[in-house]
Amino acid sequence: MRIWRIFSDIQGETHFSEFEVELRDAGPIGLLSELESASGIIFRETSESYNYLWHNTPRRQYVIILAGRVDFTVSDGECRRFGPGDVVLLEDTSGKGHCSRAVAGERRESIFVTLD
Repeated sequence: MRIWRIFSDIQGETHFSEFEVELRDAGPIGLLSELESASGIIFRETSESYNYLWHNTPRRQYVIILAGRVDFTVSDGECRRFGPGDVVLLEDTSGKGHCSRAVAGERRESIFVTLD
């Protein structure tokens, strides 16, 4: 399973990368990853006019997009669009941060799984 990531390098620049979560055969229930500890879950809805300029994530957390789309821009200039079913691991707790904004006037529903 492919997961995107936003992280800060040692100079404070933020970037995208992706990684694969290894899935193992769990028999009749399908493929499963290893258990990862989490500290909480936040359900969130953002408006169709959402446009949050440069900021850092307050903690390491997964964002799981349920509905709507979001554009994330990182400080190296790259912008990526994510939509329903996408998972992004936010790790830029320091550095220049990222921007996030609604796409085409769509309201977004997402789940944040906190890892602190």
